[in-house]
Amino acid sequence: MTGNEISNASETGSRLVDRFIRVQKAFAQLGGDVHGTGEIAKAAGLDDSTTSRILQSGVYGGLFERIGRGKYRLGATAAHLGMHALAHAPAKDDSTHTILEELREVTDGGLVFQYMLAPFGGAQRQCIDMAVGDSDLVELGMTALDILSVTRSLRTGASGRTILAYLPATLQELVLAEPIPAEAGPGVYRDDKELLASLEEVRDRGYALGYEECMPLWNSCAAPIVWGEAIMGAALLLKPATVMPEAPESVIEATKTAASQLSARLSHLSEPMAMMLGT
Repeated sequence: MTGNEISNASETGSRLVDRFIRVQKAFAQLGGDVHGTGEIAKAAGLDDSTTSRILQSGVYGGLFERIGRGKYRLGATAAHLGMHALAHAPAKDDSTHTILEELREVTDGGLVFQYMLAPFGGAQRQCIDMAVGDSDLVELGMTALDILSVTRSLRTGASGRTILAYLPATLQELVLAEPIPAEAGPGVYRDDKELLASLEEVRDRGYALGYEECMPLWNSCAAPIVWGEAIMGAALLLKPATVMPEAPESVIEATKTAASQLSARLSHLSEPMAMMLGT
């Protein structure tokens, strides 16, 4: 299955994305570098056939690298440091996924995503987990590669601008020099001065609101996931613009709370690892 086939496959959507995420997290749980299909499948809770298909498909998207027959490791484009840190974070819950599910519940069914700053390939972000219930992401115009790719521009969307707001000025300049993605929604910031002003607001408020930035008819709220003063990622909540024309205070506070809880899961990081993730 090629990268294009991933985008067009009938299984593309919430279920396929969930399987990709489970396989990625399996690497973090296993530790080390290279692993066989069988042990990855066991850690991911999937059968060998499904895991093999996910791994082979992910090779084309840069998510995984094949190292010999039946052996794989995370690709250089994957935000594996962030996933490793979160997978082994000490906490009462079994995983950070519980936090995302709770945010979805208290916001009456919003679509929740966890983005982490990708430490490779420049200032980019990657989705490493989500809580979307029974929603079919295909109906929202999203494919597995769209969500898992690290080439997501930081200049678009509430989550992108949240991460961008806390990056050093030199990295912000690089992002501003990027072209606006063709698929961006009508609410995307096209003027660099307005974009920079929005970043200052994000830092002042501690959250970002997006109005049809990434796609038409969807609004969003995001808050930063941090380690000390280093930005690690963002918690993102999406809702239809007809349902949430303006984000109520309850949604904003719930999103900020979730981001704070995810940030707390990173408190065990050593400074070198945090710096690799956050700068």
